Amino acid sequence: MRPESRHRAILAAALAGALAIGPVPPVLADPARWQAEFPLTDFSRASVPLHEIISGGPPRDGIPAIWDPVMVPAAGETRIPGAEPVMTLELPGAEPRAYPVRYLMWHEIANDVIGDVPVAVTYCPLCNSAMAFDARVDGERLTFGVSGKLRHSDMVMYDRETESWWQQAIGEGIVGRHTGVRLVALPAWMESWDEFRSRNPDGLVMDEPQWRRNYGANPYAGYDSSIRPFLYGGDLPPHDIPALARVVRVDDRAWTFERVRAAGEIVEDGVRISWTAGQVSALDSPRIAEGREVGTIRVRDAATGADLPHDVPFAFAFHAFFPDGRWMLGQ
Repeated sequence: MRPESRHRAILAAALAGALAIGPVPPVLADPARWQAEFPLTDFSRASVPLHEIISGGPPRDGIPAIWDPVMVPAAGETRIPGAEPVMTLELPGAEPRAYPVRYLMWHEIANDVIGDVPVAVTYCPLCNSAMAFDARVDGERLTFGVSGKLRHSDMVMYDRETESWWQQAIGEGIVGRHTGVRLVALPAWMESWDEFRSRNPDGLVMDEPQWRRNYGANPYAGYDSSIRPFLYGGDLPPHDIPALARVVRVDDRAWTFERVRAAGEIVEDGVRISWTAGQVSALDSPRIAEGREVGTIRVRDAATGADLPHDVPFAFAFHAFFPDGRWMLGQ
């Protein structure tokens, strides 16, 4: 077994045990060891307590990010079942692009360039955070890898240029030279492969990476119907909202997924949030395509109709990163 596959297998086994018997003690922060692993990182600069950052199991690049993914015409792609989720980016003046979650599940970051915009397309399975960012800081392109570290169960990314560490769910530098810097979030969303290719028959889709991975499998089977998050020791959400319930996050506001799903569409606080059927959960069945229906969320500006940056994380992750955030409960 390749080292990367072995690390993933160990993580999956630990996750299965955690769901069965309770919380798993985290691997604690070890800045001295981190310095050997990340020699360029300035650990004297940090915006968060270092003890909140723990090892998720794999080492640096144990989960290999994708650099410059190969894109192929959507019309010719036949390997992806129609209900499987993809992350969609439709930037002005560029062909729409889809990044299948069956690949992001195993790589978590795709570094790409769309037109003249370098982007980082990211997905953290443990908190279901799927975000795309403009990968430039002060006009310079950064390229991102997976550090192997977690904070509040969310992936900590690093940039290869300065080895600064970044919180994936919010795109913010938390350790090193770029501490406090926020990447610009791009309007991206998760939808079914059928939805993408029917709307964009001339669009592009990320080709299957040249790695030995069981693409289409979900190593976190049953995770999004479990009671407790994996490797998370923070406070649970308020209002009796289950920790692993999906929410729709727009800036520091969160709407429960079930509220949006029941309504079909909500127009509130300047945004229009809609739900449509057709997309399965990537974190349910051992095979992604056999997951239960969750549907697709779209978020647009209520006045202009423009797509807005947003995320559909688990409730615990929203509460962890936005402890003073607004819960839009419609009451």
